[in-house]
Amino acid sequence: MATRVIGANQLIEERLGQHLMSLERVLRADCLTYVGPIVFGVDDMIRDAVEAVARKREKLVFVLETAGGYAETARRVADVLRHHYRTVDFLIPSFAMSAGTILAMSGDAIHMDYYSVLGPIDPQVESEGKAMPALGYLIRYEDLLEKARQGGISQAEMEILLSFDQTRLYAYEQARDLSISLLEEWLVKYKFKDWNETETRKVPVTEEMKRQRAQEIANALNDVKRWNSHGIGINMGRLQRDLNLKIDDFGQNQELNGAVRRYHNLLLDYMTKLGLSSAIQTKQGFLGY
Repeated sequence: MATRVIGANQLIEERLGQHLMSLERVLRADCLTYVGPIVFGVDDMIRDAVEAVARKREKLVFVLETAGGYAETARRVADVLRHHYRTVDFLIPSFAMSAGTILAMSGDAIHMDYYSVLGPIDPQVESEGKAMPALGYLIRYEDLLEKARQGGISQAEMEILLSFDQTRLYAYEQARDLSISLLEEWLVKYKFKDWNETETRKVPVTEEMKRQRAQEIANALNDVKRWNSHGIGINMGRLQRDLNLKIDDFGQNQELNGAVRRYHNLLLDYMTKLGLSSAIQTKQGFLGY
């Protein structure tokens, strides 16, 4: 009888699949994991991964880890998820920055623990073959423009101001405005859908109140100066306290916390072993690149 030879990588991927299935059992949902930048082409791969999931449940939990990327790609990913699932939650084991934060705000719920962080919604745009944060460029331009209006700009600063590319500025403004509009739309439609009365005074919540609250959150997350950096991490406590944003703490659920830790730790170890920068996984299989 022939003996089946199983390699070390196959064994690890089988174990990852087992851990993911355990996570699905605890969450009572399908799970899709993505680790990597949110850039052009990722939306296609996530679409293919979602379409390949057999016997879909009504709910998906998207396990996300990303340093950020493009708001437009985040929008397309959100559209894919909503096409296939009635309910979509996001679980952040460690970090989801920039466009990752934008994407997480499309969820019906966001699951974090004390260690998890989101970031300012400073989307990236492609410039000279690189992904560049949009808001830093805009802020610098607007600061110099204001100095010029007040007559306090130096000759050197004036030369810098005149060197700004207007086409690039317009693209950056569009990326900023898209980020804000997506948050305002998604928070009202999904995150706030069951917010029917205020917590303390029990006042009925209107659509206008939901839109105003969403706008406040979007503007706060868009304020890079408030957070001091494009790459600053905003933890669960600060999101709850400063933005009054409801977050589900998976760390308080011992079974769920254990399932997340076992899966996430093995996934990152495996990606490091193979030198992978990105990975997608569902119960149908693992794809790393």
